This record gives sequence, structure tokens and C-alpha cells, in this order.
Amino acid sequence: MPKKKLVKKIVKLVFPQELIKEPVTFRMAKKYDIMPNVRRAKVTKTIGESILELEGEENNIEKGIRYLKKLGVDVKPIEGDIVD
Repeated sequence: MPKKKLVKKIVKLVFPQELIKEPVTFRMAKKYDIMPNVRRAKVTKTIGESILELEGEENNIEKGIRYLKKLGVDVKPIEGDIVD
């Protein structure tokens, strides 16, 4: 069986207050076989923001993004490179 092609996508996630302490990124990664790489994150008592590089099969990444949106996470694609 041929190997599936892996892709990378960079996204900005903004978590509502009620999800800040929930492991939603971990659950999405495990459920859809996605490897997240945290490029930047900021978490306070009222909001959580992170920029993630998601690596996996394109179909799985799309499913993972839909999963996060369904939970109430604001997901926006980021084009280009992130300055470290």
C-alpha cells in the first residue's frame, strides 16, 4: 500500500475561556493522527491563543480543524513563515 502524503498547515487558534483548561489540541491530534508543533502560545485566565504547525494527511488536518471549530475554537489559517 502506498504511503499517504503528509502536509503541513499553520493555523492560529483562539480558545474561548471555557476551553482554556481543556486538552482540546491533544484530543484533536490523537483522534485525527495529527502532529501539532506549537510555534507560539499565549494563555491568560480569559483567553488562550496559539499558533500551531499541523502535520498529517490533508484530509485528517481538515477533519481536525472542523472538530476544533465545532468545539468553539476560532481557527484561522496563516500563510507564510512565522518568525521565531
